Amino acid sequence: MLNKSYLQWLSSETTTEWWNDSGILSEISHAQESGAVSVTTNPVLINQAISVNRDKWKTSIVEAVRIKDKSEKALALTGVVVKKVSALLTPFYKKSGGRIGYVCSQVNPAQAGDREAMLEAAVKMSGFGENVLVKLPATAAGLDVMEECLCRGINVTMTVSFTVPQVLAIAERHRRASQKTEMSGITPGKCFAVIMIGRIDDYIRDAALDMNANIDESDIRAAGLAVAKRAYTIYQQEKYETKLMVAAMRGTYHVTDLAGADLVLSIHPKYQTLLADPSIPQEQLINKPVDQRSINKLMTIPEFVKAYEPDGMNPSDFISFGAEQRTLTQFSEVGWKMLEGFEL
Repeated sequence: MLNKSYLQWLSSETTTEWWNDSGILSEISHAQESGAVSVTTNPVLINQAISVNRDKWKTSIVEAVRIKDKSEKALALTGVVVKKVSALLTPFYKKSGGRIGYVCSQVNPAQAGDREAMLEAAVKMSGFGENVLVKLPATAAGLDVMEECLCRGINVTMTVSFTVPQVLAIAERHRRASQKTEMSGITPGKCFAVIMIGRIDDYIRDAALDMNANIDESDIRAAGLAVAKRAYTIYQQEKYETKLMVAAMRGTYHVTDLAGADLVLSIHPKYQTLLADPSIPQEQLINKPVDQRSINKLMTIPEFVKAYEPDGMNPSDFISFGAEQRTLTQFSEVGWKMLEGFEL
């Protein structure tokens, strides 16, 4: 292909995969043309998918909308969208032998500490399609449910995750689950570990303002990249089977500065459009170090230390981390609860 776009180059000339961050069917098809190989969703994106094309979804969701139990209603509406996307991607999933062609389906964010409820939902969501990745929160409870799911052969994406300690905990628990299943003869589920790169930037920006730190915007823009690159380096050194997934971008630099890494980039259509700019250099920048001066300044902020240092937090700390609470609340209020109250 002559004159490849940036995203076409990324998918065909580097080891980096990119996935479409939207449940809107037209956006999924457009992204596939530029090299997207799978789809990420969350409760906000599911709600957007059926709200934007309400008339097109009307026949499909009518039974789900009639469900009286609010939580079951939200789960059923999620299932309608995820099953549709699953069917769209199944040919790619089968042709690749399960390497690509996945779609994510996230459990109720308000239940991030409820092991029993999350496991029950995960089992139901795994039935939406063989190529479904159940999204669980990177909390202590979420890690326990993740391990159980993997041991049952359920594919998982660990999300609402922002820090090096979280993705290391995910990889270690995945490794343990794989060892358990090896002894029992079960094929473990696949596992992806998310770093919400832009959301950690957002959180550190507010933390820096609150403590009146000597930090400027260029330093803030380095925060998520520093976390992602440190996590990636450790993953490479430890040869973890878990695959990193970087999501929640705040600019094209969150893509370009990670190009060439053996990981997944979850890219919203907004940034897909911006990356169509032909002036963006097609360079593999994963090995370009983050400015050490910015890291030194960021290390004066305790919340960044928690995110950047491998031992910055224990799993019991994850659910109370500021970015965790922020995102769980948003996904609940502007996503899951909207689905619970959805009417035709």
